[in-house]
Amino acid sequence: MAKDEFKEFKLVGTRPNRPDGLDKVTGRARYGADISAPGMLFAAVVRSPHAHARIVKIDASKAEALEGVKAVVTRADFPTGLTGEDWNLQENTIAGDVALYDGHAVAAVAATSALLAQDAARLIEVEYEVLPHVTEVDEAIKPDAPVIRQGAADATVPEGSPPNVVRYMEFGHGDVEAGFAEADLVMERSYKTEATHQGYIEPHACLGQLGEDGKGEMWVCTQGQWFIRKMCTAVLGLDASQLRVTPSEIGGGFGGKTTIFMEPLSLALSRKAGGRPVKLVMSRAEVLRATGPTASASMDVKIGMKKDGSITAANAEFRMQGGAFPGAPVDMALYCAFASYKLPAVHHVGYDVLANRPKCAAYRAPGSPMGAFAVESLVDEMCRELNLDPLDVRLKNAVKEGDRASYGPKFGSIGLIETLEATKTHPNLSAPLGPNQGRGIASGYWFNHGGETSVSMAISEDGTAQVSVGTPDIGGSRASIALMTAETLGIPYEDVRVNVVETGALGVNEPTHGSRATFASGKAAVEAATHAIKEMCRRAANEWGIDEDAVEWVDGAAQPAGPNAGKFRPMTIAEIASKMGSTGGPISGHHESVPGGVGASFGTHVVDVEVDPETGRTTILRYLVVQDAGRAIHPSYVEGQYQGGAAQGIGWALNEEYVYDKDGHLLNPVFLDYRVPVASDLPMIDTVIVEVPNPGHPYGVRGVGETGITPPLPAIANAIHAATGARLRHLPMSPPKVLAAIKAAKG
Repeated sequence: MAKDEFKEFKLVGTRPNRPDGLDKVTGRARYGADISAPGMLFAAVVRSPHAHARIVKIDASKAEALEGVKAVVTRADFPTGLTGEDWNLQENTIAGDVALYDGHAVAAVAATSALLAQDAARLIEVEYEVLPHVTEVDEAIKPDAPVIRQGAADATVPEGSPPNVVRYMEFGHGDVEAGFAEADLVMERSYKTEATHQGYIEPHACLGQLGEDGKGEMWVCTQGQWFIRKMCTAVLGLDASQLRVTPSEIGGGFGGKTTIFMEPLSLALSRKAGGRPVKLVMSRAEVLRATGPTASASMDVKIGMKKDGSITAANAEFRMQGGAFPGAPVDMALYCAFASYKLPAVHHVGYDVLANRPKCAAYRAPGSPMGAFAVESLVDEMCRELNLDPLDVRLKNAVKEGDRASYGPKFGSIGLIETLEATKTHPNLSAPLGPNQGRGIASGYWFNHGGETSVSMAISEDGTAQVSVGTPDIGGSRASIALMTAETLGIPYEDVRVNVVETGALGVNEPTHGSRATFASGKAAVEAATHAIKEMCRRAANEWGIDEDAVEWVDGAAQPAGPNAGKFRPMTIAEIASKMGSTGGPISGHHESVPGGVGASFGTHVVDVEVDPETGRTTILRYLVVQDAGRAIHPSYVEGQYQGGAAQGIGWALNEEYVYDKDGHLLNPVFLDYRVPVASDLPMIDTVIVEVPNPGHPYGVRGVGETGITPPLPAIANAIHAATGARLRHLPMSPPKVLAAIKAAKG
C-alpha cells in the first residue's frame, strides 16, 4: 500500500460520527414522502397492463365526475415537438400513441386524498389495441422481431441492421487475429445477465407545485436536483429558471434516482388543478414495473493466452437492451470489460437494442458488472485449463500507470497491482475449504467521473463554517466533505456543517453519480476553503500592517510566515470572524468547475462458497473486498461502500432478475418475489482499503462507490465452478440453474 506517501492529517482518515446520523435514527430526517404542503392533493397513475399496445382512446369522464377529483392529465396535456432525449423522457413519463411496456404510464389523476385518487384512477377507461412485443435482447435483435419504434436508430447503426438496434459501436487496437495465432490457448464463450433493479428501500416520491404563470417548486427524493429541474422543464416546456427543486433526504438511489420517471406528472397535475401542490408516491410494484432497472445483456467473449499466462488478444461482442428507449450502457460495459488487462490487441463491438421493458437507468457502475462477468469468468476458465494461478495471471497482465486502457486513454496513477498484491497476502486466500466448497477471484474497474460542480463556503461570526453543496448525500459525503473542509481550515470537524441545497442556491451541479461526490464536491470545498483562508490572511495582514504574502495559515490561525514578517500573536479564525463586519464584510469562498484529475478505481474480490449438491443452493461463506480508495477520508464509509457494492453484486449473481411471462407482464414486482439479499444471506464482508494517492485531488481521493459491485458476479461464478465443476454462464445462478449445471457436468 502507498499509505506512507501521504502526509499525516489530524482529521482526514478518522472516523467521527456522521452529521446526519441523529436525524436519521430518530426519524427527524425528511424523505420524499414526508413532505407536505397546505392544500395538497394526492396523485395516482394509470399504467398499461400490456407490454406493447396502441392507445386507441382514454375516457376520464367517470373519474372527473367524482367529488374531490381536481385534475386528470394525459399526454395531450404535455407539449409537442420534443426530439432526442427530451422526447424519450417525455414518452417514458407518459405514453403518447403507444404504450411500450407493462407499467407504462398513460394517465394520472389528482384528488383530495390518496384513496380517492386511486379510486379515480381505476375509473379511467383506456381502450388498447394490443401489438406484438419482445422482451429478450437476443429475440429483439433478430431481423423479424416486432418493431418497437420505427426510425429510432441513430447515425452509428450500419445500414441493414435489425430494426431494434438503435446504437452501434466498434473500437479497439492492434492485430487481433495475429494475437490469437500467437496464443497457446484460445477460448470463446457466451454469457448472459438478466436485468436487475437497484432495490433502494425508499420508493420515488415528490411534491410538485406549478402555477399558470409557469413558476413552480418541487421537493423530491433524488440524486441530482439540477438534472430533475432540467428534465422536468424540458418535458413540460418550461424555463429552467422558473422551477426550483429541493432535494429531500434519500433512502437509496444507486444510480436509479438520477433521472425522472413520474416527477413531471405532479407538476402537470398541479398546473391543471389551479396551482395546488400535488404529492405523488410510487408503490413498490410501480417502482419495479416502471422505473429503470439496469439492462440485460448477451455477450460473446474470445481471449487468447500463452502457457505462461500472457494474454495475447481479446474480442468482445455485447448486446444489451435498455428497455423501449436508447441508452443501454453497452458502451461503458465495453470500456470496463478488459480494463484490468494490458492487451496488445483487442476489439470491441456493441449493440444497443430496444425491447418492451421500462427505460433503463444507471445502476452502480452501469455496464461494468456485466462486462466483468463475461471476461473474468473466461479468464478463470482459461487459468484452470492451463493450470495457472488466477491471481498470478491477473498480476502478470495487470495495467499500471502509463499503460493504455483497452478503450483508448492512458492510465494515470492507479492501484490495480496494489490491490492484487494485498489480496495475495490476505488470510482469506489460505483459509481451508471443505467438501462442496470453492473459492473464486475476480477484479473489476470503474473510471469515475468529475462533472459540473459548484460549492460555496461561508465563515460564521464564531469561526465555524457552513458549506453548501449540490450533491445529495447517499454514501456519507457530508462527513467526508466536512472532514476535508475542517482539515483545510484547521478547525474541529464539529465546527463544519455541510448543507445540501436547492437549485436556486448554487450554480449547476451534476448528480451524485459516477462516484463523484466526495471527489468533486470535496475538491471544490477545499478550493472554497482555501479561498476563504487567503482572505483571512489578507485581513490579518492589514491589521498587522504587513504584506499579505508574509502571512501563512497554520492550525486554524493566521500567523507571520517567518521572523522577518514581524512578531505578532497568531490570529485565530474565530478572532478574524468576530470582527469581519468592520474589516471588509462577510468571509466566504466559492468554487465552480468541471474538475479534472479523476482517479480510476480498481478492486479485487475473493469469495468462498458452499454449494448444496442436492438443492443447488449457494451459501456465501467468506467474502473479501480489496479496493484502492486513493485516500480514505472517512474509512468507515469507504468500507460501507465496499460492503454495499459486494452485497448488491451477490444478489445480482445468485437471485435477482426481472421475470416476464409470455405476454410481457412482469411477474415479480414486489420484494417477496424479487429477492434481494437480507442479513441472513450474507457473512461479514471483510475489507482492505488500499491507498494509492490520486494526484488529481488535494487529499488523494478517488471515488469508491461503484467498483465494488463489479467483481462479485464473476467471483461467485468462479467459486461455484471450483466447488462443483459446473460452469454457469447465465445469471442469476439460482438453485435450479446450479442444480441443473451440476447434473450436466456429471454427464
